[in-house]
Amino acid sequence: MASETIAIASDHAGFELKETLKAELVRKGLSVLDLGTDGPQSVDYPDFAAALAEAMRDGRADRGVLVCGTGIGISIAANRHRNLRAALCHDSVSARFARQHNDANVLVLGARLIGVEVAKDCLEVFLKTPFEGGRHQRRVEKLS
Repeated sequence: MASETIAIASDHAGFELKETLKAELVRKGLSVLDLGTDGPQSVDYPDFAAALAEAMRDGRADRGVLVCGTGIGISIAANRHRNLRAALCHDSVSARFARQHNDANVLVLGARLIGVEVAKDCLEVFLKTPFEGGRHQRRVEKLS
């Protein structure tokens, strides 16, 4: 896990949680590419999903984390990009299945809906859970 670069981005509503998760990634020894936002001033979440998609497409990041108020808007924006499989997760179980069955490469969280500890649990599970492949592989291939 230590050789991975994780891109992280948020809108204004997700800024504080993004900063907390960024610190958690650094604590784990991962390389972090922070794509913003840099404060609580109002911004547009599609811009940050696009920045993350570009970073992953260009090979600057292996996986990503996106945060907005509910997670809904930024996950919709992220999934418009063919190279992203963004999964909005609300607990560690959804994070585990997002990786195991869907090979999600972007974890999406709603800062106004889940607490910091649940978000950290989701991140931990998302990072350590491998894709199962097998019967899930053909389904994932149909997504791109």
